[in-house]
Amino acid sequence: MGFAALRIMFGFAEGPAYALMNKTIANWAPRKERGFSLGIGLLSTQVGSLLTAPLAVGLLLLTDDWRSMFMLLGLFSLIAILLFARFFTDTPEEHPEVNAVELAAINADQDADSQQPRLPWWAFFTNRTLVFNALGYFSFLYVTFVLVTWGPKYLQDTFNYDLHSLWYVAMIPWSGACFTVLLGGRIADALLRRFGNLRLARNLFAAVTLLLTATCFLLIPFMSTPTEIILLMTLGNALNALVNNVYWSVVIDVTPKASVGAYSGMTLAIANIASITAPMLSGWLAQHHGYGAMFFATAVVSFCSMLCMTLLQPERKMGADSSLVSHSGIQHAAQR
Repeated sequence: MGFAALRIMFGFAEGPAYALMNKTIANWAPRKERGFSLGIGLLSTQVGSLLTAPLAVGLLLLTDDWRSMFMLLGLFSLIAILLFARFFTDTPEEHPEVNAVELAAINADQDADSQQPRLPWWAFFTNRTLVFNALGYFSFLYVTFVLVTWGPKYLQDTFNYDLHSLWYVAMIPWSGACFTVLLGGRIADALLRRFGNLRLARNLFAAVTLLLTATCFLLIPFMSTPTEIILLMTLGNALNALVNNVYWSVVIDVTPKASVGAYSGMTLAIANIASITAPMLSGWLAQHHGYGAMFFATAVVSFCSMLCMTLLQPERKMGADSSLVSHSGIQHAAQR
């Protein structure tokens, strides 16, 4: 019970992290650089997942005590907290190393809504873009938690990997995602700069990528060798991470800056249901129907996410009274 209580407390502590990250990006990054800026922040998910197996297994083998493993990981976290407290500021105006030229470049490409008051929390559910975007992000977390919680177990049960080999085998599915999470930000920014069309840079980019993600997981049950399966897991996870920046960019696109933090948190709260359902449903499917059913379910979730992302209207910003200039520079009637 004590371990479970600490894990719940840990969840409460880490919960605001991504919402605060998105608020920070809204404050710091020019509009046309948000994708890559978000990719850098979101890289932590992929790098953390990549290092989980080797760090955990390595420390466990080194100390021969799971308690020492957690203590060492906690020490590393305390060091990270000290570095964060030393160098982080909420806005570029507060940072002593940001000069006037850099500040002007940041503010020149920001949304003109900094004075707009914060919207009520329930307005989130009146905006179809935010709701479908949160449902789309559910897929990203679902794939992530399937691979984190059941990927190593699946490889161990199916191909008899022992603990000494599992530490590096379990890293492989995350290797590609570490690159694509950054590449996806670059692609999204390039599409927006080249075509000036948010639906292309958000909807179409995400939908095509998620369709390919679903295809990868759909094919896994038909493969027989570990090389084929690990390759598809790696490719599917890499594609899943490619559009991770889109979900967070959309919140900034349609939300007044004063509400970005709150609405980012609500997006994460909805999507985080996957962190509960993915391990539980995958375990039940694996036990009663085999691992193939687990991967079929993952493919279905990715496909549903693809459908959700086609329904976004990222060019329509919340809170406009009459009309607005969209991010592509085209006049749109505000629809509330």
